[in-house]
Amino acid sequence: MCRMGSIMDKLLKDLKIKIIEVLNLMDVQPEDIADDGLLVGGNLDIDSIDVLELVIMIEKDYGVKIDNRELGAKVFASLRTLAEYIYKNSKVLAA
Repeated sequence: MCRMGSIMDKLLKDLKIKIIEVLNLMDVQPEDIADDGLLVGGNLDIDSIDVLELVIMIEKDYGVKIDNRELGAKVFASLRTLAEYIYKNSKVLAA
């Protein structure tokens, strides 16, 4: 349990940094992104094109596919749901 907690904490931090970089959110700091806040439709103004960019980054960096809209809607509900999905499905993190 402790190992999963520390991996999830690191993953949440890494995702915040990557989201800021991929989407060029110049005025956003990692601490501005809430773990359980809305990702799409929240205060970051993430739209469908941004989601597509994030899907590409997640596939490249974590080897995890998000290949349909229904799955994407669930996965991108919040940063935590995104991190949990990556954690459960990434062979990169399991290594």
